[in-house]
Amino acid sequence: MTVPFWVWAATVGGIVVLVAIDIWHARSPHEVTFREATLWSVIYIAVAVAFGIGLTLFGGVQSGTEYFAGYLVEKSLSVDNLFIFAVILAQFAVPKRHQQKVLLWGVIGALVLRAIFIAVGAAVISAFAFVFVIFGLFLIYTAYTLLKSHGSEPKDMHDNVAVRVVKKLVTVHEEDNSPGDKHDGQLTRKVDGKFGVTPLFITVAVILSVDLVFALDSIPAIFGITQNAYIVFTANAFALLGLRALYFLLVGLLDRLVHLSYGLAFILAFIGVKLMLLFFHEEFPETVPEVPTWLSLVVIVLTLAVVTVTSLRATRGRLPSSGTTGASESSDEDHEPAGSERRTSASRGEDRGDDSR
Repeated sequence: MTVPFWVWAATVGGIVVLVAIDIWHARSPHEVTFREATLWSVIYIAVAVAFGIGLTLFGGVQSGTEYFAGYLVEKSLSVDNLFIFAVILAQFAVPKRHQQKVLLWGVIGALVLRAIFIAVGAAVISAFAFVFVIFGLFLIYTAYTLLKSHGSEPKDMHDNVAVRVVKKLVTVHEEDNSPGDKHDGQLTRKVDGKFGVTPLFITVAVILSVDLVFALDSIPAIFGITQNAYIVFTANAFALLGLRALYFLLVGLLDRLVHLSYGLAFILAFIGVKLMLLFFHEEFPETVPEVPTWLSLVVIVLTLAVVTVTSLRATRGRLPSSGTTGASESSDEDHEPAGSERRTSASRGEDRGDDSR
């Protein structure tokens, strides 16, 4: 599918408008309610589905199938990423009224990083077909690390490389977390004429650093679904745009998705094998089969459905956490991350080097 420049421009413009709406909505610090999170989650999912339907009508069934398969992969990986975001918000004791601001900056950073990675990935694939094998092996290794880290304790993010770099380069001014204070929620501030950053800025820096690691997983995964840069970009963008609202919608249920890592490991391994088969199919078309996109979509949907059902059955009777995944202003107990006793994704990527986070 060839996408003209004006379609690219209109799509990017539309995404910028959606991001601007998110920024406007989060302009004033407030605790996000379940109703608000539900409304925005439904809006973003509806926009993503509507785009996919439009893509199917104008670009063909194949393009639509690739988009929805890619969107589901990126959305499921995004849900998995919410676990580590919950740990970060808890460990840095981010007040609930500021959590959406931190997450919003994380989403914006992820969009920029994904756009860069997509451009680089598309250029590398077009120049070196063998990169499919490298991507495939990387995804299989990522699946292995997901399984290996299942049940491990969350890493202390205060030792994250982003924290060390920020503290080395700039002064950190302690921020006044009192609601209504003129400095409340600022990322930077000047004290006695000296410019510096606030602890909230450090939290954003940590979120952005893990965005980089997550992009290393998600971009090869979606290139295993489609090599069309437009579909890769839009599937990533629409999966990320609703992430902030989705966090507050699922925050009480995160610790019940105990089998999600197993499902994601299977999906990543499946796509890894698909990527390698794609390369060898090009070399030996008569002997090596090609996995069709519709089969990938079926496998992804069935896997996510199975792990969701088994997770909810395994945790039946467990009360949802009441927002303790995030930090609260009122008590130290609220600073404990939900599900910290058995988290899987908090350790994701650590086997690839702690300094990457």
